[in-house]
Amino acid sequence: MSTLAPRRALHALRRPLWRAAAAVAALALAACQPLEPTASGPQTGPMIDPSQPVQVALLVPTGSGNAEVEWLARSLANAGRMAAADAQGARIDLRVYETAGSAETAVARANEAVAAGAKIIVGPLFAEETNAVGNAMRGRVNVLSYSNNADIAGGNVFVLGNTFGNTADRLVSYGTSQGLRRFLVVSETDTAGQLGGAAIESAIARNRATMAGRTSHGMSRADMDAVAPQIAQAARANNAQAIFLTANQSSVLPEITAALANVGLNGSAIQMMGLTRWDTPSERLGLAQLQNGWFTVPDLARISAFRNRYQAAYGEQPHELGSLAYDGVSAVAALVRAGRKNAVTTAGLTSGGGFAGIQGPFRLRPDGSIQRSLAVATIRGGRLVILDPAGRSFGGAGF
Repeated sequence: MSTLAPRRALHALRRPLWRAAAAVAALALAACQPLEPTASGPQTGPMIDPSQPVQVALLVPTGSGNAEVEWLARSLANAGRMAAADAQGARIDLRVYETAGSAETAVARANEAVAAGAKIIVGPLFAEETNAVGNAMRGRVNVLSYSNNADIAGGNVFVLGNTFGNTADRLVSYGTSQGLRRFLVVSETDTAGQLGGAAIESAIARNRATMAGRTSHGMSRADMDAVAPQIAQAARANNAQAIFLTANQSSVLPEITAALANVGLNGSAIQMMGLTRWDTPSERLGLAQLQNGWFTVPDLARISAFRNRYQAAYGEQPHELGSLAYDGVSAVAALVRAGRKNAVTTAGLTSGGGFAGIQGPFRLRPDGSIQRSLAVATIRGGRLVILDPAGRSFGGAGF
């Protein structure tokens, strides 16, 4: 977790690796095309005239006083503007509102936006803000929050951030396809760790696998060294085939995996996997205890193209979460461009095929959660290796 953890943002605000560019020109045209088929469902949110400009309110946490949050706020605002400019065949009247990361201010700005004609709200960032805005906008407009906390989703609130549940389900599903059935869960004792552990448990049950125990640990190396022998004993006693780590704090992953390696639990002895990116920062690639571990990655080529395009336009790299604003705005634009009168309603937003976003395909579920297509990756010989590519689309008619 990051400095945002006390605010319940549940985002890991880690600086990403900057990778080589790919297909920059194609990004503007393909960033968020709607993928058929279209779901039917409750018409929450106003109907629109897709031939006319559609007003979208973008809520960003400018004024928070936190340097990284200010960078993120700037990235969100700029990415949203990029998406509006890229909305070929749709007219998006994007208006940016600053919330300072405050729930009270966010509600005031949301009310101001809707009074001025906004048909949908993209943002805000923090869970407290999102809850407050969602309640204030209930029965009026839908809210596409940047949060990855699925607990705040539902009703007129959707989350755009990749959730613990989505990552856990991808890894457990892949694991079962490779013959793994018994997973031991290791989580931190903080709020994010416990939420991540619960998401892993749910994914294990959903994939009809077996939880071979669950252990929690504190944030210090001493805590991890102390619990490692207990984890090793539980793994042996319960015939665990995999150890699934939450490891959300940036310093936790190398420490807990080193502690486990000291008691014989590494990628050569048992399958290790985790909720977070193991390949960032790049220094991690050379760590012996991370070799052969499984984790997920989004579409790195598309993200690289977006970063290069953003750098060229604004003279700095975007925050890694900045693309969420692009996805939210361009998803609306794609539906408007397709002539959907229900573009900002629940039925329109939960199109079964979803959208081709910056990080790869995603779709919004009627319960407000998100499904993002992810690749399963590992580290071998200090290099990132893709084990199972992300899907290019979602099959079926949605949820």
